Amino acid sequence: MKNTFTKEERLCAKRRIDTLFKSGSSFVLYPFRVVFIFEKNTIADDIPASQSIISVSKRRFKRAVDRNSIKRMMRESYRTQKSNDLIPFLLKHNVTLYLAIQYVGKQILTYDVFNAAMNKMLKKLQDECAEAYLEKGDSTPV
Repeated sequence: MKNTFTKEERLCAKRRIDTLFKSGSSFVLYPFRVVFIFEKNTIADDIPASQSIISVSKRRFKRAVDRNSIKRMMRESYRTQKSNDLIPFLLKHNVTLYLAIQYVGKQILTYDVFNAAMNKMLKKLQDECAEAYLEKGDSTPV
């Protein structure tokens, strides 16, 4: 599987974003706050296994250079690690994951810290999806 982060994998639809933040579940795993929602795919859907938003607060980081460098590190660590466990799991269960990753740290961290935190976060997302399916007997998760 290719380690890409294409336009189709970015969450841009306003209606889906509103739904994500209104009815999605969330958790904080420093330095990230994650809001997510799972949706069962139909056979005709041509949607990728996951669509995501990456954001950094303008209130915490006034300079655009800092926000952009944090977003670059977040995107790179997400891009390189999503295809390890999460995407095959979602494809196996025919589920789409809508995901918002927000940076809540107060300072710029190193890439190694981003990479380790992203790995933990993706494992936790996979566990959350597994719990939703084990509880409901592979029906549509909420």
